[in-house]
Amino acid sequence: MNKVLLSHPTGNANVRAALDGLHSANMLHSFHTSVATYPNNIFGLLSKLPGGKEFLKRSYPVYNQQFTKQYPYKELGRMLCSKLKLRSPIIHEKGIFSVDEIYQSIDREVANYIDRQNDMAGIYAYEDGALASFQAAGKMGKICLYDLPIGYWRSMRRFLEKEKEEKPEWAMTLGGFKDSEAKLQRKDQELALASRIYVASSFTKKTLTEYPGLLAPVEVIPYGFPMANTGREYISPSDRKLRLLYVGGLSQRKGIAYLFDAIKGLEAYVELTVVGRGDIEKCPALQKALLQHRYISALPHQRILELMASHDVLVFPSLFEGFGLVITEAMSQGTPVITTDRTCGPDIIQHGENGWLIDAGTANAIREQIMYILESPQEIKRVGENALHTATLRSWLQYGIELISSIQRNM
Repeated sequence: MNKVLLSHPTGNANVRAALDGLHSANMLHSFHTSVATYPNNIFGLLSKLPGGKEFLKRSYPVYNQQFTKQYPYKELGRMLCSKLKLRSPIIHEKGIFSVDEIYQSIDREVANYIDRQNDMAGIYAYEDGALASFQAAGKMGKICLYDLPIGYWRSMRRFLEKEKEEKPEWAMTLGGFKDSEAKLQRKDQELALASRIYVASSFTKKTLTEYPGLLAPVEVIPYGFPMANTGREYISPSDRKLRLLYVGGLSQRKGIAYLFDAIKGLEAYVELTVVGRGDIEKCPALQKALLQHRYISALPHQRILELMASHDVLVFPSLFEGFGLVITEAMSQGTPVITTDRTCGPDIIQHGENGWLIDAGTANAIREQIMYILESPQEIKRVGENALHTATLRSWLQYGIELISSIQRNM
């Protein structure tokens, strides 16, 4: 008996890779989520209607349908409230359709499901959605596999508290301080119950050293890359401005203020495009900065990849990141990346070869790297081609294979 239950309320690229890996290895017991779109179910029909794009994002291969258990009602309520701009029902932790309530309600449903199962070896679940199900699985002697997609919360608060002091005018964008003590305690309880912990970067693993107790073994398995854009062409910026791109949340947790500071005075040589959403109205410093650059609030995923391919360099100066999918996305388009030591960068980038690594939390480091590229524009093509080659070596399929191999070794 080696079947594993997989639980995630909303699904994403890494969840899909884990799901496909389990299915390919004949190890998938069941998949539990809120909304899963298949061609012949109600969400498949809704995805074809005007405004149904959100359901398309929840699509899964049809061969997983027989294993899928759905608990859609609260997520549908959240989606509806978001469209109608009703904030009270989706308010953080307290709303009846909040993300927290969706995660916890599915966690409870999965726990009840586990109580009735005798043919599963373990459960693979994710942060904030694992406590009740791990408790139920533990009582039955099942293995509890825990996926931590972002760094440990105590470490994050330490980093961001310092940032509040360094950049008080950006403090309102930081986030990371809204979680209640009950939610933080829940995170620690989940970690304590885990039989094995999976993270996607060495930085995330390092943050777990601040956990005040003993933990299960922690294993780093970096995520995969999207399909490589082997048709990428490079046009030298020698007779035009250097095209820089930032994609991500408009939060100082992403280090965006340091990027704005880094290119001050370089406007004659560089142009910056910013793509992302945030509470712009609440941060005058952010409002002022965006007015000086090209700003796009949101784009479909394919358009973001195309935008990456049309820029010279992606700058992602995050201060605290579990991975940073935009890094691998840009590299898959042959666009070299400047990123920090607090992302997946150290796991997939060799400085100066397929990207550039800098210290987090300083505009000077970003500026120095940009100046180097301005002085050596031929590096864009060389480093970009190396980044593209890196992307060809690690697909999402490879991530799934490595994850399942680890699970098999530790069952």
